[in-house]
Amino acid sequence: MAVSIKSAQDLEHMRVAGRLAAEVLEMIEPLVEPGITTGELDRICHEHITQVQNAIPACLGYHGFPRSICTSINEVVCHGIPSDSKKLKSGDIINIDVTVIKEGFHGDTSIMVLVGDVPEHAQRLVRVTQECLYKALDIVRPGTTLGDIGHVIQQHAEKNYYSVVREYCGHGIGEVFHEDPQVLHYGKPGAGLVLEPGMTFTIEPMINAGRRHTKLNQKDGWTVTTKDGRLSAQWEHTIGVTEDGCEIFTRRSNESF
Repeated sequence: MAVSIKSAQDLEHMRVAGRLAAEVLEMIEPLVEPGITTGELDRICHEHITQVQNAIPACLGYHGFPRSICTSINEVVCHGIPSDSKKLKSGDIINIDVTVIKEGFHGDTSIMVLVGDVPEHAQRLVRVTQECLYKALDIVRPGTTLGDIGHVIQQHAEKNYYSVVREYCGHGIGEVFHEDPQVLHYGKPGAGLVLEPGMTFTIEPMINAGRRHTKLNQKDGWTVTTKDGRLSAQWEHTIGVTEDGCEIFTRRSNESF
C-alpha cells in the first residue's frame, strides 16, 4: 500500500482541522438530550462548521451522503443518517461522527453520548469501547505495526465478552478523506505495516455487545446495523505518528493521555 508521509506543513494543517472537529463535538455533546431529533443535531453542527469555523463538513455529499454528520443510535454500527423525525429517547446511546475540512485537510473524530438514563450494560459497552481506542493510542509509535494496534483492541474487547466489527475500519487521512492504510481493529502482533513518523490515520473501533456480524440497509445504502440487533459503540480519533509516540489531532479538552 502507498502510505503518504506528511510534511511539517501538512501536519500543521491537520492540527487545525483536527482541533475544529473536536470543537464541534464539544459544542454538540451538551445538546444531546431526550426529545431532540438527529436532524436538529445535524443542522446545529452544519451551521457551526460552515458559519463559525468557516470550514466544510466532509460528509455532506460524500459519495451522495445526504447530511453533514453521522448519527448512529443503539444497534446502528456506523453511517447513521440524521433524520428530522427521529427523536432521541432516554436510554439511547448515540455515536456522533464529524469530519471537518479546513484548508484542504481533514479532521475526523467521533464520540459516544449517553442519552438520559442509560442502563449499566450499555454504559459498560461505551466505556470498554473507549478503553479499546485508548489502549491502541497508547502503543502507537515508530516500529509498532498495524497488527499490534488491531490486536490490542481485539484482545480488550473480547476479554470483556464483546466482538469487533470487521467490515469497517480506520483509514489513512490528510488531503484525502480515506486513503491508505486501512487500520483494522483486529489482528496479530507484529503483522502488517510498520509505522513511521509522519503517517496520519484514524483509529475508530466499532465494538458490538453481541456477535460481530453487520448488515447494510439496502434502502438508504448507508446505515449499518448489527445483524443480531444488539448494541454497538464506536469512538474515533485522527492521529499522527511522531518520533516517540503519536499526536492526537482531534483530542478534546476533557481528555488526558
